[in-house]
Amino acid sequence: MISFAINHVTIANSGFRELVALSADLGCVGVEVRNDLAGTLFDGIEPPVVRQLLNDKRQRLLALAELVAFNDFSDQKLAEAVDLCAIATDFGAEAVSLIPRNDGHDLDLKTRTANLKLALRELKPVFEQAGLTAFVEPLGFESSSIRYKHEVVSAIEALDASGTYKLVHDTFHHCLADEKTFFPGHTGIVHVSGVSNTSRPVTELLDEDRVLVSTGDRLGNIEQLEALHSAGYAGPVSFEVFAPEVHALARPFNSINNSMEHIASVIRRSTIENVPAWH
Repeated sequence: MISFAINHVTIANSGFRELVALSADLGCVGVEVRNDLAGTLFDGIEPPVVRQLLNDKRQRLLALAELVAFNDFSDQKLAEAVDLCAIATDFGAEAVSLIPRNDGHDLDLKTRTANLKLALRELKPVFEQAGLTAFVEPLGFESSSIRYKHEVVSAIEALDASGTYKLVHDTFHHCLADEKTFFPGHTGIVHVSGVSNTSRPVTELLDEDRVLVSTGDRLGNIEQLEALHSAGYAGPVSFEVFAPEVHALARPFNSINNSMEHIASVIRRSTIENVPAWH
């Protein structure tokens, strides 16, 4: 059984209470909240009220996103991380999300690797003191300074920091980076979205192309999820959808529920079909 979740950007035009209510109604395990959406974080609701709301709806606050350009490390970036962790702790989040620099700044592999290791090393005590996991999300865009999960895994293992850092496996970015390897043991959360737009090659796809997963998906979501689950991943699978047409849905429940049922049914059917006959 897949443990679904919802990233707030999927219903970006709705408030926090609506996010939690929708997630609960859909039978999801929790939500991800973002600091890059319009309006005040948590709609200005005080931490005890947020915690109670989540508890009443039996929802987890899976992550607070995001620390942007975390691998462009500086004293300012350290201060931003401390502030983000303080907010996450107050509201009961389980993790914070780290996003790499994504401005096309051309650095050689040696420099990029050194920057990544420096940031992970210097930020590690911040997350440990806060008791939080840090989700690192490689971005598959060619403009990204960290495109591949294996680079992050190598840095984490070199720092013996697998207890602090986990990967975000984003099906969109996994496809854009044309990455073949999966790291289920290092993965803390999976982000899913689909692409049905056929007017551009995969390498030119944008966040705005990311819709709900359905038939005709170009990203191979089902195959990626099957590979992760067959290798032992059992964590949350969170919808992270950026397409304006999805944000404009007046009643997103049905559309998201249909996508959940599509994913679950295809994976379930595949599992049954691959069970040996003697079972």
